[in-house]
Amino acid sequence: MSERDEQLELTRRQLVGGAVGAAAWAGGAPLAAQSPAADAPSAPAPHPGTAAFELAGLGLAELARGLAAGRFTSRRLVELYVERIEAVDRGPRGTNAIAELNPDALALAAELDAERRAGKLRGPLHGLPIVIKDNIDTADRQTTTAGSLALVGSTPPRDAFVVQRLRAAGALLLGKTNLSEWANFRSTRSTSGWSGRGGQVRNPHALDRNPCGSSSGSGVAPAADLAAAAVGTETDGSVTCPASMCGIVGLKPTVGLVARTGVIPISHSQDTAGPMGRTVEDVAILLGAMTGTDLRDPATAESAGRAASDYAAALAPAGLAGARLGVARNFFGWHPEIDRQMEEVLALLKRLGAELVDPAEIAHASETGKPELEVLLYEFKHDLNAYLAALPARGQPRTLAELIEFNRRHAREEMPWFGQELFEQAEAKGPLTEPGYREALESCRRLARTEGLDPHFGAGRLDALICPTMGPAYPTDWIHGDHYTGSATSPSAIAGYPHLTVPAGTVHGLPWGLSLLGPAWSEAKLLRYGFAFEQATRARRAPAFHATLPLG
Repeated sequence: MSERDEQLELTRRQLVGGAVGAAAWAGGAPLAAQSPAADAPSAPAPHPGTAAFELAGLGLAELARGLAAGRFTSRRLVELYVERIEAVDRGPRGTNAIAELNPDALALAAELDAERRAGKLRGPLHGLPIVIKDNIDTADRQTTTAGSLALVGSTPPRDAFVVQRLRAAGALLLGKTNLSEWANFRSTRSTSGWSGRGGQVRNPHALDRNPCGSSSGSGVAPAADLAAAAVGTETDGSVTCPASMCGIVGLKPTVGLVARTGVIPISHSQDTAGPMGRTVEDVAILLGAMTGTDLRDPATAESAGRAASDYAAALAPAGLAGARLGVARNFFGWHPEIDRQMEEVLALLKRLGAELVDPAEIAHASETGKPELEVLLYEFKHDLNAYLAALPARGQPRTLAELIEFNRRHAREEMPWFGQELFEQAEAKGPLTEPGYREALESCRRLARTEGLDPHFGAGRLDALICPTMGPAYPTDWIHGDHYTGSATSPSAIAGYPHLTVPAGTVHGLPWGLSLLGPAWSEAKLLRYGFAFEQATRARRAPAFHATLPLG
């Protein structure tokens, strides 16, 4: 057995049943797997996630005030969140959202505490622990794998640009979150939240329900109070879907507002990182720290002069007064109870001063799937090959073709439930100069922008479109894969426009979110609307950590 195979086998053994335990991070042994009998006593003990937690529900601004007042130190915040992760995220009843903890977190906390004592604050996130998705490069002792055993031990040569921005703002990177492997672009039959490296992420509202993907761990972490906030990435739905199903706020920004350099790619036309948190304020604060022009990502050039210096400054309880909102009714119908509650939402928005244009259906919404997939297949091969080739050569695959072969050799660990047909379809594509790619890209832009969303924001004079984001969380099913009832994520994703989702209600205890879709660079406006709605409804509910949905 080669040295790399030995490393993979060790990782596989450690990850059986979930990610390496927090005890391993602290220097102890990984948590042992429990027997079914131990996991299912006749009278189940309360889930540890429901126990009192000192930092429960505290957002970034509240934690920052606590640090400034001396009620906390960054080191103490790290200790508390690690204790919470060990109790709530690990083991057979754990949420399994954290792929690994940063082994330098305590040292970084001590450094940030010392800077604070000396009167030096790096920025608005100084000393605040956040987690980031395991497809975002960090040049530290954490690894960046996209959830794949093929990249176990991969240490990129530099931080992703967004990580550079976060560190400059003082953020403390507590760890990496588990995700749908390769950001859910490997199989048409995939199960969201599952990766070969990390196992299955579980929805904290009901552990047998799916958290959605691919930023599944980044959705669960703030919902379950495992971190103050999180960074996810989205190509189509991977921030907004887990935010909706886990009951938090998520923002997919305009493509180009947040740099993608150092983020394991799917598509340079649609990829973006996005902030995720329990409140709109958390998301606004985090977004302000993530933006910036990156010479290595040409898309960010358009953000110059358009990015706000302080997105939180746009928030106001009366922020919906005078807003013209279109009701995208062709994105209703995910669940009858959501439709009923949505009518109550519309009545509330009117009382809050919004003018509703109802209906304001989005044209071509059902026609974009085929050209979008064609674009993603072409760009995935091109972009991923470039990413892999730039990594230091340490035995990992350097091309998509080598990655396909790796998965075949390690099928037992990597493909026990679903295959890699999207990988194979992408590998069969040619260069980006082919007519098939150019025609699909033009179709996407025309259907999603010119004939889809733009007429509403132009001649229609709408500030935003609104609709339910998704249906409620479905049961995790490794045999059949995901089974969504519907989604409103594609129009904004394909157009490259911003999409905010905010908790709006529950169905049998499962959250659902209200989507606000806006034109390019309208993040401040969407956050203002979302904040006003959030303050009026207070719809977010702390998760109950049920094993399954209770009757009644």
